[in-house]
Amino acid sequence: MTMTALVIIPTYNERANLPVLVDGLMKHANVRVLVVDDDSPDGTGDVAEELGRRYDGRVSLLRRTTNRGFGRSYIDGMKRALTEPVDVICQMDADLSHDPAQLPNLLASAATHDVVIGSRYIPGGRIVNWPKRRHVLSRFANAYIRTVTRLNANDCTSGYRCWRKAALASLPLDEFFSDGYAFLVEMLFVAQRHGCTLKEVPITFVERREGVSKVSRAVLLESAITPWRLISNPSMSRKADTRRT
Repeated sequence: MTMTALVIIPTYNERANLPVLVDGLMKHANVRVLVVDDDSPDGTGDVAEELGRRYDGRVSLLRRTTNRGFGRSYIDGMKRALTEPVDVICQMDADLSHDPAQLPNLLASAATHDVVIGSRYIPGGRIVNWPKRRHVLSRFANAYIRTVTRLNANDCTSGYRCWRKAALASLPLDEFFSDGYAFLVEMLFVAQRHGCTLKEVPITFVERREGVSKVSRAVLLESAITPWRLISNPSMSRKADTRRT
C-alpha cells in the first residue's frame, strides 16, 4: 500500500467504538484519520483529541456544532480532506461494521479506479449478525435504487468507500441535498454522471457492537424519495460530456 490515504469518520456518540476503529486503522502506515464529530454529548470529540495525541497527529478532529447530520458531516469532512496532501480519501462508519484490515484491498483498486466500494453484494462479500428482515430490506433497497437511478453498483448503500482525490474534487459537493444515508446514493449517482470509474471490492460487514443505530423513519423516507429527486433534478441527472480516465 504505497498511496497515502485520509479516512473520514463521522461520529455521534461513538466514544466506545472510536478507539478500537482508530487503533485498527493506525496499523496501516500510510493512513491518517479525520474524525468529524457532531458535538457528541458522550464526549466522542474529546476521545478523538486524545487519539490524536497518542498517534502523533495522525488523527485529527473537526468539531461541528450546527446543521447536524450524516451528509453535512461528510461534506464538511471532504472539504477539509481535499486540502490535505493525500492521494485517496476514504469513508468509514464509526460503529465497527467496517473492518480496517480490509482497507488495503480498497486502496489497491483506487490506483486504477476513481471510486472503490466495499461491497457486501458481490462474490466474497458477506454480512454478519443481521436478522433476515435486515437482509431483505437492504437487498430490496439496492434493487430499488438501481432500477430508478440506473446505477451500476451492486451495493449502492455501502458506506465503506475510497475516492481518488481528483475524482472527489470534481464533484459539486455544495449542490448535494441529501443528509441521511441517502447521501451515499447521491454521491454515487453524481459520480457516475460525471464519468467517474467505479469498482466494487468484497468486504465482510458486521452489525454494530456498541451504541444505537442512527437509522430512523425519517432516514428511511429520505432514502426512498432521493432516487426520484436525483433523476428529476436536471443538474444532477445530466451526464458529463467527457469521462474521467
